[in-house]
Amino acid sequence: MSITPERKAELLKEYATKEGDTGSPEVQVALLSERISNLTEHFKDHKKDNHSRRGLLKMVSQRRRLLDYLKSREEDRYQALIGRLGLRR
Repeated sequence: MSITPERKAELLKEYATKEGDTGSPEVQVALLSERISNLTEHFKDHKKDNHSRRGLLKMVSQRRRLLDYLKSREEDRYQALIGRLGLRR
């Protein structure tokens, strides 16, 4: 369910705005999106896992807050990010 270190490094390299960037909204949203997609696959097999479902909902709302922050600050970065990640909205 979690992200492998190799996959995390790939995401950091792909979405970082500068070298060594791990805290920008783009990176955080990309990591959350990866974890959300992994959990979504988990729920296809484990339909009654409600404890993990709560964690999924928390991650989705955290991603939403980060995207709202990015949209309020820099609209073009927001549009580019949701386009790259294939998110709705």
